[in-house]
Amino acid sequence: MADTELAATIKAALAAVEIPGGGDLSGYGGLSEIIVTPSAVAFAIAVAPGMEAAFGPAREQAQLAAQAVAGTRKVMVSLTSGKPPAGPKFSHGSPVPAGKQAVPGIKRIIAVGSGKGGVGKSTTAVNLALAFAAEGLRTGILDADLYGPSIPKLLGLEGRPAIREDGIFTPHSAFGLKAMSIGSMLNPDQAVVWRGPMATSALRQLLRETDWGDLDILVVDLPPGTGDIHISLFQQSEVDGVVIVSTPQELALIDAKKAIDMLRRMGVPLLGLIENMSYFIAPDTGTRYDIFGTGGAENAARSLDMPFLGAVPLVMSIRENSDIGQPPVVSAPNGSEAQAFRAIATKILAGLPALRG
Repeated sequence: MADTELAATIKAALAAVEIPGGGDLSGYGGLSEIIVTPSAVAFAIAVAPGMEAAFGPAREQAQLAAQAVAGTRKVMVSLTSGKPPAGPKFSHGSPVPAGKQAVPGIKRIIAVGSGKGGVGKSTTAVNLALAFAAEGLRTGILDADLYGPSIPKLLGLEGRPAIREDGIFTPHSAFGLKAMSIGSMLNPDQAVVWRGPMATSALRQLLRETDWGDLDILVVDLPPGTGDIHISLFQQSEVDGVVIVSTPQELALIDAKKAIDMLRRMGVPLLGLIENMSYFIAPDTGTRYDIFGTGGAENAARSLDMPFLGAVPLVMSIRENSDIGQPPVVSAPNGSEAQAFRAIATKILAGLPALRG
């Protein structure tokens, strides 16, 4: 069945779901577009503030009705309202559960973020996760960059994640990592066109409805910038710390400082700043070129009173190996690039709070 046909079939099935005040969900004005991907179905039900509890049964019935016709696809149904989340006043309209909740089986969560895209954040996240695994830690990686998922490409993941009978995802396995990304559920050129509440609901399900098993560390690759996904993760989950990635140039550091400001306002621990694409050594002459400037991230870390975790050079092999799903920490573990990531991982582990549970 084509995606558009399935969406129409699901909407028709929602006619059997009654909503408070009379009527059915299929004709309800607060029903969002029904998004269908090869592995998932997602839609949101928007309600007036204070009506979340009343619409709870309708959300559960909608989940069951959609799942009955969605086949093996995972169904994600979110209930949203105009009620602003508690805490710092970043109003985004998605209801937030009271208090932070640990993810069962996961002892530490480390997020990797950046102020802007194009600074090598996802490549850094993958290689740090592999560096933690090389230290003997049971490690997973969650691709929270829902609009630009890169983890499947970087780890060479193929196929869709399996879904158990109870609707729980089974993550991919690559180089000893457990990995989960919405990118594995999409066609290669398919965009995720979701509003904030749907994206945060999808993230919540990818995080909490995946069978991670027992992990020492889960690395979360955040989207660039500051937005709904960041706020949702930090307000709802026990995140042990965030690493910020930037290039040395001032333009990237301006945005990195904004991300750092958001984290401090939300009370999220900052583990440090990484300078990526720090310098380039010409392979034919050995001459060093500071393409994006020099020392910018280290100076910024000093002025912001946070740890500087280290620098990763701009090296062609990192790009080449990343493009073919062979990250340098595993494809060339004794190379200078892998050693740079492992040295940074060691500093991060030294700065982490004690294990939970």
